[in-house]
Amino acid sequence: MHASDPAGSAPGPVVATPSGRVLGVWEVEARSSEAGPGTSSGAPSPARVAVFRGIPVAEPPVGPLRFGPPRPRAPWTQVRDATSFGATPQRGDVGITLIPEPSVPGDDTLSVNVWTPAPEPGAALPVVVWIHGGGYVSGAPTSPWYDGRSFARDGVVLVSLSYRLGFEGFGWVEGAVQNRGALDWIRALEWVRDHIAAFGGDPGRVVVAGQSAGGGAALALLGAPGARGLFHGAYAMSPAVPNPSPEAARRHARRLARLAGVEPDLAGFSSVPAERLHALQQRVASPRAPHVLGDVRGLLREGLMLGPVADGEVLETGISEAVVRGTNASVPIVLGTVDDEICGLFPPGGFLDRAPKHALLRTLGAPADAAARWLAANPEAAAGGTAAMLGRYATDAVFRSWIPFIAASRGAAARGGAAADVAARDAVAAPAEGPDPGPTWTYRFAWHGEDPPRAGHCIDVPFAFDRLDGPGVDRVAGAAPPQSLADAVHGALVAFARDGDPGWAPNQDGAGPSRIFDEPVGDRDDAYAAARALRPEG
Repeated sequence: MHASDPAGSAPGPVVATPSGRVLGVWEVEARSSEAGPGTSSGAPSPARVAVFRGIPVAEPPVGPLRFGPPRPRAPWTQVRDATSFGATPQRGDVGITLIPEPSVPGDDTLSVNVWTPAPEPGAALPVVVWIHGGGYVSGAPTSPWYDGRSFARDGVVLVSLSYRLGFEGFGWVEGAVQNRGALDWIRALEWVRDHIAAFGGDPGRVVVAGQSAGGGAALALLGAPGARGLFHGAYAMSPAVPNPSPEAARRHARRLARLAGVEPDLAGFSSVPAERLHALQQRVASPRAPHVLGDVRGLLREGLMLGPVADGEVLETGISEAVVRGTNASVPIVLGTVDDEICGLFPPGGFLDRAPKHALLRTLGAPADAAARWLAANPEAAAGGTAAMLGRYATDAVFRSWIPFIAASRGAAARGGAAADVAARDAVAAPAEGPDPGPTWTYRFAWHGEDPPRAGHCIDVPFAFDRLDGPGVDRVAGAAPPQSLADAVHGALVAFARDGDPGWAPNQDGAGPSRIFDEPVGDRDDAYAAARALRPEG
């Protein structure tokens, strides 16, 4: 249970930062954590937590700053109110989201939020920096699912951030800096380096964590020279790995520019109001094809329409290369997926039930040998309904197959051998000799309730934040999700931030041990064997 301070008697905490003083609010985490192996630290209940929301880290990205790098915020002289969330880059409700993420109007959109048990210098607590998901086009740190009080209860400072989304954050604009959303992540990490000690955090113990696009962001930062030394571990939940190539990003920009009637450059896009650009972006994205089959095919071939791009400057490589040879590849990482991610994407019935399975896999772009390997490794999918088979294949291709691939690639490089081949489109400016990759831990989130009867995308987020009482959690996890599993999932991230080890053995070759988050929690070798058939080099 999470609640604001019911008494309201204590004055709000004030922290003096290098940018100026900020006023927060005291809140209460009423549920104590369960101590034990792989769980959180067992702080007494209730725990009082200092919360600071909407602290600006950059000037508003409008006018000449709209398509530019984030400009550090000028200091202020008065005590700044930090009791409510700042404006969000997300505009309006997004109907497809599974996570409630309210939008806040305004231009001052680049801010951070902090939850800390000890808002004073010298506490030197570990820090988790959370990057929200949403396909790089939606999402906000305002979600009650991202409430950081459970982390503060367990002795970890939680920082969440906002970043530019969609075309303004990740569209290719000739004459402008690329990957502006990624530069916003880096700016927030710079703020953490310079300010977090005032809130009781240790700038030398920072873990970047995120889910879906946020998990992809955590991995993308391994290939960001500007983030060197700013973080010391990455925790990627259901990471979005296949992102657009520079060529695909340019094609998307040219199409958007044609719809807007402008040139695909800085002057052209700057002349298009933000609201119209957002509307045109949605028009381009919906849909890619007249059936979800075509949308998934496009995702498998070109990655997300908008997202981090290997431009050779902000991001030296794509994700699959960055995790092996990126500037920051030496940091330890934890990564995994939920078992059924997008298995429910294809509705049964219609032509899907009549078409041959091999033909549909070819429609998705699966090479014949890969399709045959995958079907042989997934007899249940091969024997089941066609829609269910396609959902399983898409889940493995988009999400699950990357986990053993990354573990194997990093393990091979660390041993001095040849890392697994990576997509040629990812190699833009990777150094010929990079740092040896750090250790890699893998996991699977396998638990699901009865309604819905699958471990679908986003189900793990309220477990990671120990927020099973959050609004809408029952839609993904059912009516009575197990608290003991939240203790384990949340506890793994706490342990990784605190100790640099989530509590189980690293996976050194892709077929090594993975933690299985289920009832009961356990470990399993080669837990991604069925998905690994799609990337045998991993």
